[in-house]
Amino acid sequence: MKLPFDFLDNMKNILNDDYESFINTYNEERAYGIRVNTLKISVEEFLKISPFNLIKIPWTRDGFYYEENIRPAKIPFYNAGLYYIQEPSAMAPVEFLDVKRGHKVLDLCAAPGGKSIQIASKLQGEGILVTNDINSNRVKALVKNIEMYGVKNALVTNDSPERLLRNFEGYFDRILVDAPCSGEGMFRKDESLIKSWEKDDISIYPDMQKNILDNAAKMLKVGGKLVYSTCTFNMNENEKIIEEFLGENSNFRLLNIDKVHGITQGLGIKEVARLWPHKLKGEGHFVALLEKVDGDSIDYSLEKINKKPEIFREFEEENLKINLEGNFVIINDSLYLAPKQLVKIKNLKVVRTGLLLGKIKKKRFTPSQALAMALKVEDFKRVINLSYDSTEVIKYLKGETIFIDGQKGLNLVSVENYPLGFGKLNNNTLKNGYEKSWRWV
Repeated sequence: MKLPFDFLDNMKNILNDDYESFINTYNEERAYGIRVNTLKISVEEFLKISPFNLIKIPWTRDGFYYEENIRPAKIPFYNAGLYYIQEPSAMAPVEFLDVKRGHKVLDLCAAPGGKSIQIASKLQGEGILVTNDINSNRVKALVKNIEMYGVKNALVTNDSPERLLRNFEGYFDRILVDAPCSGEGMFRKDESLIKSWEKDDISIYPDMQKNILDNAAKMLKVGGKLVYSTCTFNMNENEKIIEEFLGENSNFRLLNIDKVHGITQGLGIKEVARLWPHKLKGEGHFVALLEKVDGDSIDYSLEKINKKPEIFREFEEENLKINLEGNFVIINDSLYLAPKQLVKIKNLKVVRTGLLLGKIKKKRFTPSQALAMALKVEDFKRVINLSYDSTEVIKYLKGETIFIDGQKGLNLVSVENYPLGFGKLNNNTLKNGYEKSWRWV
């Protein structure tokens, strides 16, 4: 791996005696991680069915290292949303954010969604998660992950921090700003980032990061906490951003992050955290934890509660063993179950208004892939359960027709009792309803 000269020169100045240890990590294998999705399965239950040899990642409750030669995305448990593949150090920022059930949380730069799913697992369906990405292409991956991992209480937006601020000033209990950055901490994981670093003008990032952080800070309520994180080593994008922010915002204070498991203090700021590849088993990350100690309180009006449409009530009676309750919102032909704490929103590009239940067309309701992923097998009247190592589950994930015994009608298809999607069974032939854009190729 050929590293840029300017990058190496900067790292020498930053690390001094640690420089050689740091550089040697680029000749070593990187660490690989998965995080158990506790919205669907407990860590204890996952370890009972896991086909992997796993080692605990010490700064998380639900993260594990796995061996490099494993392909976890090709195991059906992945498609059931039981775990998310995530670089180990990237799991740290949400752990430090201290999310509690019922919190209102913003993930401002969220795509592809790994940290949003981690936040959602801590909310456990309570409160609200506003997960945003300004890039219209990247937000597609965010939507898929929110749906695949069974997140019910998320508002997915595709807009700027400024426009979000107009709707959510002083609203959130917790905010994550995993800021766009020069990506130096991920060179070992993705060598294409080296070319981007050399080609792009990385001096643009500090101003961008400062603007994002300034807007995010105004969306935090008094007493709320905000994590600012990057995956770069550059002080101009890390400690200097925090120093400048605190100098301009006396209503914020810096909270200390515990320095354990190889996590070290920042450069010149002892409260912030640095994750270095030569100090721990993971890539490079910077994390700062801020608390808002003063400011104005703002009252918000919640969206009015809309009743359950009769067409969905009929679907429920025919297929579900549970009754869904809440705010039912119809946008165009899409039916959503909106988060209970959803406030009135104006002039904001919303991609998902909570859980997409399905489509209503020509007086017919067609359930969505998202609904299947949000259910449990005990919630549905007809279930086809497949073994994780069967040929049938592979055929289902490829979108193929399956010949199998079962009850006629709409079935929830699962792997080892964890939902994968829908299918219609007639004469022992299952018409595949797995989302076309998710299918294995």
